[in-house]
Amino acid sequence: MAITRPAPTGEDSHEPTTCAPEGEERVTGKAAERAPGTASERERASEIDGSVAIRGAAEVGEAAEVGRREARSPLVLTMLLLLLVLLQGPIRGALSAPVMQSWMTVFVAVLVQALPFLVLGVLLSAAIAVFVPPSFFARALPSRPALAVPVAGMAGAILPGCECASVPVAGALVRRGVTPAAALAFLLSAPAINPIVLTATAVAFPRNPEMVLARFVASLLVACAMGWLWHRLGRTDWLRPPERPHHEGDTKGAAFWGSVRHDVMHAGGFLVVGAMAAATLKAVAPASWLRTAADNPLVAILALAILAVLLSICSEADAFVAASLTQFSLTAKLAFLVVGPMIDLKLFAMQAGTFGRGFALRFAPATFVAAILGAVLTAAVLL
Repeated sequence: MAITRPAPTGEDSHEPTTCAPEGEERVTGKAAERAPGTASERERASEIDGSVAIRGAAEVGEAAEVGRREARSPLVLTMLLLLLVLLQGPIRGALSAPVMQSWMTVFVAVLVQALPFLVLGVLLSAAIAVFVPPSFFARALPSRPALAVPVAGMAGAILPGCECASVPVAGALVRRGVTPAAALAFLLSAPAINPIVLTATAVAFPRNPEMVLARFVASLLVACAMGWLWHRLGRTDWLRPPERPHHEGDTKGAAFWGSVRHDVMHAGGFLVVGAMAAATLKAVAPASWLRTAADNPLVAILALAILAVLLSICSEADAFVAASLTQFSLTAKLAFLVVGPMIDLKLFAMQAGTFGRGFALRFAPATFVAAILGAVLTAAVLL
């Protein structure tokens, strides 16, 4: 307890003086010795508290922004629907134009052809990601990438799907540890040499059965060549598969359907973009260009290869389109059948979304050139 003594009389002070015990004086002295360190610690603590407060405020701000966006979404949708109702007359008139009708026909046709096989590929991709252990691929494929490429290319013969199905499956293979060279060989071969495609080719060319063998050989040759080329020259930072959302704690069924929803929304959006681009080019390009190109053999090959890219037809239907182009040679038609399943507008968009734009910008042109060369060399031997 503090002891109060009367202050000495005089002019210096008229207030009482408070004296602390000796123990308290010693404690105060030690505290004074530690005062500089304590002050710096207080400053560091205040800085840490300030940074935590800033981060907390930023997280609160982001959460509030997300909430505002979610709140605005129904309002935006309502306003859009109201605008469509108000402008239904002009919209109906614009859609009745022949160009727009052609555009809508191609757009819907590409989606209808591709969507079932996209769903098939997504289901297979999700099954691989959830139910197949990574050790399976280590046992199924040779350890050496140079040997894994042709094995993966031949494995494409058992998948009844088009390029829309092979893209998500190839992405799942890369995520599960398969060497990218083998996954890319599967990506290119599966849409062109599976039983459904080869059967459709035989039906479309009943008088030219050699087209079936030529398509199989050329497609497999190009797929393996691109796999080996990637193994030789490809870099890991060029290929960036998207991160799949994690489903820790979920059952396998929940993880499977979560993976399906993710891939459908991801690949489906790029499929729509590719279908819109293909429909636009189909509606604008004049038919007279094809008749002019067919007169020159080299120009005919290049023209049909470019046409395969622009039309973006699924591999199950492209043989019937090629057979209908009677003014072109079998070599040019083979180039159409080899290029189309390997690179077209919707496939480029899906590859860019799955593996990254940098990958697509490098892989697509190389695949286009390799497919033309493979078709020409195969046709020289078999046709």
